[in-house]
Amino acid sequence: MPASDIPAPAIELSQVVKTFKSAAGEFTVLKGVNLVLLEHEFVSIVGKSGSGKSTLLNMITGIDHPTSGEVCVGGTEIYRLNESQRALWRGRTVGIVFQFFQLLPMLTLLENTMLPMDYCQVYAPGERPKRAQDLLALVGLQDQAHKLPAAVSTGQQQSAAIARALATDPPIIVADEPTGNLDSRSADVIIQLFDQLAGQGKTIAMVTHDASLTERTRRNIIIVDGELVDETVGRALPLLNDRQMLQVTRLIQRQTFQPGAAILSEGQAVDTFYMIDSGQVEIVLKARRGGELVVARLGPGEFFGEVELVYGGDSVASARAGANGPAILATLSHRAFLQLLSDSPLTGDAIGKIVQARLAENRAADRRRR
Repeated sequence: MPASDIPAPAIELSQVVKTFKSAAGEFTVLKGVNLVLLEHEFVSIVGKSGSGKSTLLNMITGIDHPTSGEVCVGGTEIYRLNESQRALWRGRTVGIVFQFFQLLPMLTLLENTMLPMDYCQVYAPGERPKRAQDLLALVGLQDQAHKLPAAVSTGQQQSAAIARALATDPPIIVADEPTGNLDSRSADVIIQLFDQLAGQGKTIAMVTHDASLTERTRRNIIIVDGELVDETVGRALPLLNDRQMLQVTRLIQRQTFQPGAAILSEGQAVDTFYMIDSGQVEIVLKARRGGELVVARLGPGEFFGEVELVYGGDSVASARAGANGPAILATLSHRAFLQLLSDSPLTGDAIGKIVQARLAENRAADRRRR
């Protein structure tokens, strides 16, 4: 991909810590969070109640201050702005969909949608009512525009809050449970809208508890007790519970292999479980009459090395980085891998089935190379 086609970072958090102080003492909600979201991405953020999801959103939107660390959004280090500068920046840069709507009760849905345009002085005054009407139509509320929030359903209030978040055409949308009060059909409309907006270049960060929605986003970020689960771990080992994923996150190491570089050689002792972060890995067998046979090409979220670690013995095939770019791997030691299977029977069963399938594939490949 040409460098000009690679999306730029839209949101960057570097070693962000947030500690709250009370009479009972200090409580750290975010523990050194590092996170990069790119332009055009539609990302879900999931975690149990109290895990730090809302605090993370407050860091991104500039609503709260980190205790330490840096937050850069759209190229702006937002905590170097004063309060009034940050409020204006937020109105123009980030559309926020709050979990409990935050619509002003004395204003109609149309007036609520116009409010960010008025505050931020975007669009000519004469254009604002039509733009607000168009946004309400986008979320299916064109016939409710002149009603007060109390006169419509909670689902319609949530849809109006989404229309308001789009009012200034911000490059970033941050949504806290945006479909929590919607029926399945209305929720589907909103998710389709977010997907379209991401396709148009906006960055969407959505907190949700709905597992069906995480399947429709392009990345799934898991937060556990104020720490982020490694995304490669989450993709490769989805049957682990949150705390097990966090434990593996703390144990893995990263290795980078340049295009074509050997990772494992056929007959080599294997003491590592490999998960693919980015790039491609080719699994190769030597042909009996010379040459080689590529039996598999693995991509991000897939893994290898499990057959030898489960059954013992040396590598049954060679593994190398694909020719089109570096392969970045997350690695776990033999001992940690076996402990993982012991701690998570579901993962052990799933990997056991994969091992059996791959052994069958290897036997078929062995017949082909004769």
